[in-house]
Amino acid sequence: MTITTSAPVSAPTADASALTGKRRIAFASFVDENYLPGFLTLLRSLALSNPDICEDFLVLHDGLRPDSVARIRALHPRVVFRRVNAGHYDAYEKGDQDNYLVRKAYFILDVFRIRDYDTVITLDTDMVVLGPIAELLTLRQGFGAVPQFFFNDMNRKFNSGLLVIQKEFLTDEFCARIDEVGRSGAYELDKHDQGILNAILDGDYLKLDPRYNFVKRRLSGDRPVPEDTSILHFTGRHKPWQGGESGYGQAQERWAEYELTDAELHAAFLAKSGLHRDLLIHYGTPHVHRTRDATTARKVALARIGLGDFQAAVDVLEQADLPVDDAWAHEVYGHALMSVSRYDEARAQLLLATAAPNRAATAFSRLAQTAWVQGDDAAARAYALEGLTVDPTHRASRLWHQRTTGVPEQQSGSAGDQLAHVAFYMDRQGNAGDKLLPESVRLAVGGEDTSARRWHSVHAHRLFDEAALRRVNARRGLVIGGGGLFIPDTMPNGNSAWQWNVPDELLERIDVPVAVFAVGFNAFDGQSYRAERFRSSLRLLVEKSSFFGLRNHGSIEKVRAMLPAHLHDKVRFQPCPTTVTRQMVSGWQDPAVREDTILVNAAYDRAGLRFGHDYGYFLGQMAAAVRELGKLAEVKCVAHSLDDEKLAFDLRREHGISLPVIGMYDFDNPQILDLYARTKLVIGMRGHAGMIPFGCGTPIVSLISHPKMAYFLRDIERPQWGVSVHDRDLAARLLEAAGALLGDHAASVADVHGRQQELWKVTEANAAELRTVFGG
Repeated sequence: MTITTSAPVSAPTADASALTGKRRIAFASFVDENYLPGFLTLLRSLALSNPDICEDFLVLHDGLRPDSVARIRALHPRVVFRRVNAGHYDAYEKGDQDNYLVRKAYFILDVFRIRDYDTVITLDTDMVVLGPIAELLTLRQGFGAVPQFFFNDMNRKFNSGLLVIQKEFLTDEFCARIDEVGRSGAYELDKHDQGILNAILDGDYLKLDPRYNFVKRRLSGDRPVPEDTSILHFTGRHKPWQGGESGYGQAQERWAEYELTDAELHAAFLAKSGLHRDLLIHYGTPHVHRTRDATTARKVALARIGLGDFQAAVDVLEQADLPVDDAWAHEVYGHALMSVSRYDEARAQLLLATAAPNRAATAFSRLAQTAWVQGDDAAARAYALEGLTVDPTHRASRLWHQRTTGVPEQQSGSAGDQLAHVAFYMDRQGNAGDKLLPESVRLAVGGEDTSARRWHSVHAHRLFDEAALRRVNARRGLVIGGGGLFIPDTMPNGNSAWQWNVPDELLERIDVPVAVFAVGFNAFDGQSYRAERFRSSLRLLVEKSSFFGLRNHGSIEKVRAMLPAHLHDKVRFQPCPTTVTRQMVSGWQDPAVREDTILVNAAYDRAGLRFGHDYGYFLGQMAAAVRELGKLAEVKCVAHSLDDEKLAFDLRREHGISLPVIGMYDFDNPQILDLYARTKLVIGMRGHAGMIPFGCGTPIVSLISHPKMAYFLRDIERPQWGVSVHDRDLAARLLEAAGALLGDHAASVADVHGRQQELWKVTEANAAELRTVFGG
């Protein structure tokens, strides 16, 4: 394996979902002007019946008016328009070549030409969604449909109004079969697209419950719609928006429930619970603009904050009329303002929020955070104590009180002998991987002495002000790293839009050499930055740096894409120093004997971005894997943070599996390294649940829910050591990977050592260059 330190990366930037294996799901309908009223009602019913679901909705069409497009966009935030190849189906044999509706019935078959989704759910535009359909989104295999009501030939035939199509059918080969049958006419001509698909599959399909495609004809005689109906399908010539058909009055009434104006839809949706944040933002924003409603503004702002779009949260709250006594709205407003570095305004809003007992503890903790960010430990401590007085169990208030209590002054050697170090310095009971990072960076850059005698600590999350600038400029250089500092939401600020809270004008005035060392681009699949602010700060940082090293080539690709071409070559490869721990720690001794254990880690921060609709599936697969892994060694759950213990809780509750839990969040750095060095195998979802044990010489398998995991494995040329949390055969693949590593454990350890040696060569070369940069 050859790893270059500065040559441009030739491989194209990989799509994040391709790296994580996250399933891409979409709904799809063919829509024309005649069926537009039905489709608009379908969209409204989908939102109101399933307010927690929002996936891409593919609108296949053969031409729509601009006002029709606008009406569709108003009802769904993730619409994707795709024009069908209408002429393609003219060669098909049809029952009535002159009927334009018959011709258009085939256009939905264009859905099989889609290649950028794993699961596509088609819905006819004469359907209305009345109940939950989340189960359809969890289907992972097969071709799902409901058997047709009439003449179903022992359920061999299905109604094509609803289809759940998996990626193995979204292929050129399947399209060729459609064309072959369509052109030959070897199907029920009067069934159009449905006839072709039934001819191809010939009964080999996943039979879904009729409630997912409950045809109107089941209700002849004006029978009521069954309560458990999820999707009602108005088959036949007479459509609801055309007046309906005699004998189906109760069915028609259910459809009419969703004939709403946009304002009525917004109000009805916002009255529900469990709202998907994309829909909440899409419907809530115009509702606030129209009504200035404070409750809706607060909900929309929280959704924006959850997406890391803090300025948009501020914007929507600025449109609302916030009553003085609406403490929750003021608390959220204060949160949004502090996240864009409008600290004085944030303080005013948060003080208003402290008046309500049920919001006071959170408001005081945010006031403590704001004071701490601005460098006022005494005020932060006082606010945190107020929060604990209101609620002695309040975790955030306790954290800020601990962070500001008994903090020793930094010991100092001669300032001219020190390097300043911008990093995220983790609190007690914080993420174990982040605890280890600052010390690892110092070992890699400056050798054995990682103490305050040689290093001046600068917490990345505190506002870098004039006093901080003076202190840095008094040192012989500045190191920034490591960790995933290029992420927008851990401790947001409006100055840089990444983790270091540094205004541009102060960054420009740093006059000592600057080295960015092993920083990662840590955005999740589906997460974004305030693009312009981040790009501007990033460009200035690269221009300012004497050395700019990122910890994987995936981050290099992402960052180079945001920079002008002349800066690309400044972006270098510097592995995370935790991956070469054995090489850096003085007197390191590999264990003579390892414990017969397998440590398993799962991460739960931003769980929606990690698991999507697949958490239940993931948990079931992990249960199956843990049972089998237990035959190879004792399996234990290792928790880098408190939330990671959820894996053990859920396995016990859902599957009756009990695992010992190791609270690594309480460990110091030597204990972290010792545990990972002594085990046989680590199966981890956090980045540093892979990189730290690897650095200790221990074999790893990564549970990939974030692109950075795949980036690391790609860099060390061992992609087989990773399995997506979404993989269809997760348990089997995990067992295969673990079995291969444990089968000849000595060889696996030797392989880890060999991979690590290549990363150490890069680190040594970069460290030598930095000694020249810093003059020491």
